[in-house]
Amino acid sequence: MSLDNYNEKIIDVSEILKTIGHPARLCIVCRLMVKEHNVSQMQNCLNLPQSTISQHLSILKSKGIIEGTRNGTEIIYSLKDDNVRKIINSIFTLDEIPIIN
Repeated sequence: MSLDNYNEKIIDVSEILKTIGHPARLCIVCRLMVKEHNVSQMQNCLNLPQSTISQHLSILKSKGIIEGTRNGTEIIYSLKDDNVRKIINSIFTLDEIPIIN
C-alpha cells in the first residue's frame, strides 16, 4: 500500500471511529450487524425516544455507514460499510450481541 493510500485509509477509518464512537450509534451498528431493523425495533433495544434514534440514524446514513430501504410506511435499516463490519467484528463476536425483536 502506498503512503498516500495508507494516509487516506487512516483518515477514512478515523471518521468511522468518530461516527460510531457514540454509545447509541455503536449500539445501532451492532444491532444492524445481527439483523436489519426499523426505528421502532431499535427503540425497544435502546430505550431512547424515536426522534433521538432518528437523529443518530441520520448521522450514520450521511457517513455512508448504513442505508435505509422503504418498505411501505417504514424504513428498514441495514449496515452498508464493510469497514465498519470489520471494526465491529474485531470488538465483538456476534454471539455477544443480544438478539432483540
